[in-house]
Amino acid sequence: MVEFNINKGIGRPAEFKGLKAQYLFIFVGGLLAVFVVTVVIYMIGIPQMICVGFGAISGSVLVWTTFHLNGKYGQYGLLKVQARKNHPQHISNRRRLQRLFARINK
Repeated sequence: MVEFNINKGIGRPAEFKGLKAQYLFIFVGGLLAVFVVTVVIYMIGIPQMICVGFGAISGSVLVWTTFHLNGKYGQYGLLKVQARKNHPQHISNRRRLQRLFARINK
């Protein structure tokens, strides 16, 4: 039986075949999703060769995309891109000026 080293030290991120951190989880979750979808479309009654082709093509696209993102953004880069997309471009305040400077009486 073949053994794979998954973690190379204390405090370092999980790494498997070059995939680091969240890309490892994206890869595993994506492959699991591809497998489940392939089984479901086979159980629906779609011919076997179409199911195998779908599984092979979508799995290959998933592998390529995951390794591409890992190489492009690095360990924390994808999280930074997602945070930048959720950050507002500008803050707008639609209150009247009088209301902004008025005292609030309670």
